Amino acid sequence: MNPDPISYGTPGRLLTALLKEQGWTIRTVATVLSMSESQVKRITADRRKITAELAISLEEIFDVPADDFLTLQKSYDLAKARIAAQPDPGRRTRAQLYGGFPIREMIKRRWIAAEDIMDFAEVEHGLAAFFGVNTPDEIEIPPYAARRSPSAQDMTPAQLAWVRRVRIIAEEMLVRRFSPRMARTAVGKLAALRQQRPEELRHVPRILMDCGIRFVIVETLAKAKIDGACFWLNEQSPVIGMSCRHDRIDNFWFVLRHELEHVIQKHGKVKPMVDIELEGERAGVGMGVDEEERIANEVAAEFCVPAARLSSFIRRKDPFYAEMDMLGFAKLMGVHPGVVVGQLQHKTGRYDLLRRHLVPVRKFVAPTAFVDGWGDVMPVGTDT
Repeated sequence: MNPDPISYGTPGRLLTALLKEQGWTIRTVATVLSMSESQVKRITADRRKITAELAISLEEIFDVPADDFLTLQKSYDLAKARIAAQPDPGRRTRAQLYGGFPIREMIKRRWIAAEDIMDFAEVEHGLAAFFGVNTPDEIEIPPYAARRSPSAQDMTPAQLAWVRRVRIIAEEMLVRRFSPRMARTAVGKLAALRQQRPEELRHVPRILMDCGIRFVIVETLAKAKIDGACFWLNEQSPVIGMSCRHDRIDNFWFVLRHELEHVIQKHGKVKPMVDIELEGERAGVGMGVDEEERIANEVAAEFCVPAARLSSFIRRKDPFYAEMDMLGFAKLMGVHPGVVVGQLQHKTGRYDLLRRHLVPVRKFVAPTAFVDGWGDVMPVGTDT
C-alpha cells in the first residue's frame, strides 16, 4: 500500500484501496464492523461520513491511524463545502463593521437608519450615510491625538463614531464667527460661575456660542471612554464635544476648561484632539503626556484650583482634611466645594475624600445645550 494514506484524497478511496490490498469483500468488512453491506458501500462511495468511533475501528482492522481517516474526511467535507458555497465578497467587510462599530447601540440611538441589525444591506447603507460616504469601505479611521500612550495612534471604531456624531450635530448649529478675543473673555465668564450653585451651569452653552464655539454633549458609547474632544469644522468653526461620562461638577469644569484651552491654542485643526479617560496620570503633566495635552491639563487644573494654593493647603492639612477647612478654602478660592474636592482627590490619590460634594451637573447644562443621548436623540439633517 502507498505509505501515505492521505494521498488517496477521500476516506472512501482509502478504504477501497485497503480492501483491495487485503483481498477482502464488502461483506467481510461489514461483518467485522457489525454494519450492513449497504452502509459500508456508502462509506467507500464517500456518501457516509467516517466518525471518530468508526475511524478507531478501522485503525484496529487495517493498522492505519484513525487520524488519517479523520483528516481525509475533514478535507473532503471542506472541499465539498467550498464547491457548494456561494461567494460573498461582503462577508469580510461585515465582519470588520460588526466586529468594530457598536452597530446595535448605534441603531438603538438612531444614529443609523436601520430597523433590523440582520438586514446587512440596510445597516451598511445607514452606516455609510452616517459617515457621509458612498460605501462602508470608504470609512477611514484617521490618526488622532489621544490621551493614551504615545504609541496609540488610531481611534477605535466606537470613538470614531462618537466624534462623528458630535460633528454631525455641530454642523447643524448656527453660531457666530469664532473670535479668539471673545474666547478668552469667555474664560472669565466661566470662572465667575465656578462658585455659584450648580444650576448656574445652564449659562455655559450660551457663553461658548457667543464667542463662536459649538458646544455639544453626546453620551459616550460603550467602551469608548471618551471624556471630551476638540476639532474644527473649518478655520473659523471650533467644536467642543463632551460626554459627561463622569457626571460630577469637578470633572465637568476640568474637561471643559481642558477642551477650551485646545481651542484657544488652536489645537485640533489638523486632526481631532480626543481625550480618553481624562483622569489620574492622564490628567497630569508628567513625562508621558504629549505637549498639547500637558498644556491643556495644566491650564485646566489651574482654572479649577491654583496649583500653588492647593499644594499649600495640602501641606498644612495632610493627612486630615476636615470638611469645614475644605469649605473655607473653597470659598477663599471662589469655587464650588466639589471643584476643590476633585482636585484634592487627584493630587492626594484619596478618592474617598468628601465625595458628597461631587454633585452631578449634567441635568443643569443639558436643557440649554445641544444634547444627544440618555434616551433623547438630537434631530439632524432630515430627521424629524
